[in-house]
Amino acid sequence: MGKRHNIELMVGVFVALGMVALFFLAMQVSNLSLASGSDGYALSARFANVGSLKVRSPVSMAGVRIGRVEAVRFDKTTYEAVVTLRIDAGIDAIPEDTFANIFTSGLLGEQYVGLEPGGSQDYLRDGDDIANTQSALVLEQMIGQFLFQKAGESD
Repeated sequence: MGKRHNIELMVGVFVALGMVALFFLAMQVSNLSLASGSDGYALSARFANVGSLKVRSPVSMAGVRIGRVEAVRFDKTTYEAVVTLRIDAGIDAIPEDTFANIFTSGLLGEQYVGLEPGGSQDYLRDGDDIANTQSALVLEQMIGQFLFQKAGESD
């Protein structure tokens, strides 16, 4: 009877560890974490179209994640989307003339903000705005423009 009890206990521990591992895997895949994420500093950027960019989407530079999207809101005065980026505290030398672009990655089409550094000697600080932005490319608009151009050529 004792051997059976030990086997049941081991199976239970194994299943519990598997559930914990699946939980952390799900958190990683969904860009969620248990950390508060309040470290670092905030930058904002204005875009004409953010596509399907969401809160907690990655912010990357040179292919390395350096922060997350903290908020996406609509400015009813300028009719633009204002994106607040939370940059990690260790990344403190982003030039003022940096470009912020919205890119699509992966098979699922997750969108993220990619920063391309400029050459300025002055750096962005907490609360600063990124002036140079490129909006998301919307596939439907690109197809529509292509079809409209082809229809114009056949006339």
